[in-house]
Amino acid sequence: MRDRIALLESKRGLLVQLLEQPDLGTLRIDVNQALEEMDDLIDEFRKTFPANA
Repeated sequence: MRDRIALLESKRGLLVQLLEQPDLGTLRIDVNQALEEMDDLIDEFRKTFPANA
């Protein structure tokens, strides 16, 4: 599970780069939502499974 979360974290940068594209149009809303949900998922995982456990 930790490996999957680490992979998810590594892919987050791609969404950030996509969000910086000036020609996204309404897709920007979806990319922003995906980033927010990804951040929430990572935060919940860290709270549930602390690294030192």
